[in-house]
Amino acid sequence: MPYPVPPLGLCLLASSLESDYEVKIYDGVFDEGRSLVDVVKEFNPDYIGFSIRNVDDIVADRKVFYIDRIISDFINPVRNCTNVPLIIGGSGFSMFPEELMEMTGVDYGIAGEGEKLMMALIYSLNQGVQPPTSPQILVKGQKNPGISTSVSFLELSGMKLSEIDRHIDFTPYKQRGAYSIQTKRGCSHGCIYCTYPVVEGSCFRMRDPYEIACEIEAAAKRLGDVMFEFVDSTFNDPKGHAEAICREIIKMKLKVRLRTMGINPGHSSRELFQLMIDAGFTQIDATPDSASPKVMKNLGKGFNLEETRRMADLIREFNLPTMWFFLFGGPGEDEVTFAETLDFIDQFVNPDDLVYMTAGLRIYPQTPLYNIALKEGKITAAQSILNPPAYYFPDRLPKEKLDSLIEIAARTRPNCLPANSTTPPEEMRKEAFILRQQENLTEPMFRTLLRIRKRWIAEGRL
Repeated sequence: MPYPVPPLGLCLLASSLESDYEVKIYDGVFDEGRSLVDVVKEFNPDYIGFSIRNVDDIVADRKVFYIDRIISDFINPVRNCTNVPLIIGGSGFSMFPEELMEMTGVDYGIAGEGEKLMMALIYSLNQGVQPPTSPQILVKGQKNPGISTSVSFLELSGMKLSEIDRHIDFTPYKQRGAYSIQTKRGCSHGCIYCTYPVVEGSCFRMRDPYEIACEIEAAAKRLGDVMFEFVDSTFNDPKGHAEAICREIIKMKLKVRLRTMGINPGHSSRELFQLMIDAGFTQIDATPDSASPKVMKNLGKGFNLEETRRMADLIREFNLPTMWFFLFGGPGEDEVTFAETLDFIDQFVNPDDLVYMTAGLRIYPQTPLYNIALKEGKITAAQSILNPPAYYFPDRLPKEKLDSLIEIAARTRPNCLPANSTTPPEEMRKEAFILRQQENLTEPMFRTLLRIRKRWIAEGRL
């Protein structure tokens, strides 16, 4: 909340299967399971797959565990109305494949990219033979380590990776959501906490910029005015790819609204930002995670403070609305490094832009942070870190102290939000929607919410 995310993974899977099979997607984002059984009975499928995007909300204070509701509201009702094989996958599943196989009780699991593996699995089941031997295909009751660094990944050239609206009703996403565009998979960076290299591989696999622009053009013709969001790990990596995409959009004279997830400060430039503005970007996310040189190095960010400052200057120069994300509590974090990041926020971040402040780093298997936590004795090899989730906090800045520092910092900085307060109150969301309609606002929703938040603070309502 407040931004609903369309099920891109399921739509990509449907696109890969529909040449050989009749496929139907049930989108649970808004319906939340209420009509699922009716859909299953009407469609009467031979196989049913579930995609799990996240296992929890990665906020140490809230600890919202999604799997319980996924089982009670989706998997169990389906199991009770049909005996067909159930298959599970998705990015969330791929991080905890064996535990989630056991917890959900499904028949098969696919860890990692599912397009080819799902086709191979269904083919073998149709033929009545054993599923293909792969570290990425899990079978109920069989020991399997799941995804590993030795897996092969798909060649993306020529693949149509979206066309989401062909598979789901995109109407409810148009007001608050965005149309997801994937320009690449994989990530060559070494951020110690990140799961992208595990799920998508440790090198970039890029799509052709012209194909991406054509995909956006076709979707815009079908849907009209809609926000397009680039959902890659980082948009402007490797250097030159994002620029090429923008040039194709500009060349085709597309009148579209664009936003993107993380921008890599190391590859930021005036040319890039000018191209992004000309292409139609109205919002970006900036994810430096820290502005302390020591912590940035320990997190494995691959860029430095000077490059981050340069990016912040460009953001303000081009007046590009930005949501900033900082992770406090990585290895080596202390009160001095915490203050360094606050100084950066005060000096370089536009007060009209939103800053998310997260305390503690969620520990995932097969990441460098997992090994660091093991070495420091913060977790054990026998410990499950699925539920309850495990978080890393440095010895010099334990959770209680870090939470206090963030609370104090946010109290005097209205644009700063602790991660446990990032979901706006329902009354604030309603007021924002009314205000946007009355004043015909086109600014990003977060800026509308931020203006209301500042007023509420002045009025003593927060």
